[in-house]
Amino acid sequence: MYEDDEKSYDEPIERPWIVLKTTYDVETWIDHQNRAIQQLISSNKASGWGICFGLSEGGEIYLHTTSEGDVLLDVTPEAEWVAPLISAATQVDMPAGQIWALPGDRLTQLVFGLSSLIATTRLVAEHNFNMRKRY
Repeated sequence: MYEDDEKSYDEPIERPWIVLKTTYDVETWIDHQNRAIQQLISSNKASGWGICFGLSEGGEIYLHTTSEGDVLLDVTPEAEWVAPLISAATQVDMPAGQIWALPGDRLTQLVFGLSSLIATTRLVAEHNFNMRKRY
């Protein structure tokens, strides 16, 4: 946990990214983030919790895991440049729109593949992951 996690979740706290160099590092990071999000969910009734990756070369990727364990990505138009890497890292074809649906077992490969391109992360609440759009 971060020392400021006891604060109410009024403002997202952007954190600098430290490149994860092994799959063990990635899995540890995922576990930590999952626990942090679960604590925030239990104390806040918001929906749409997830993580926003700020990319070093521009754009953002919003990541959310579904109750079934699958992964939804909302890749902003400014981050479209990273789509080929997402596809290569996860072995999933690029979608027609900006919302990606990935099997949950691809999360480690996704984060590992993106790690060197991430500049910042922050927890997000109430992101709708463009659910009204088809993915």
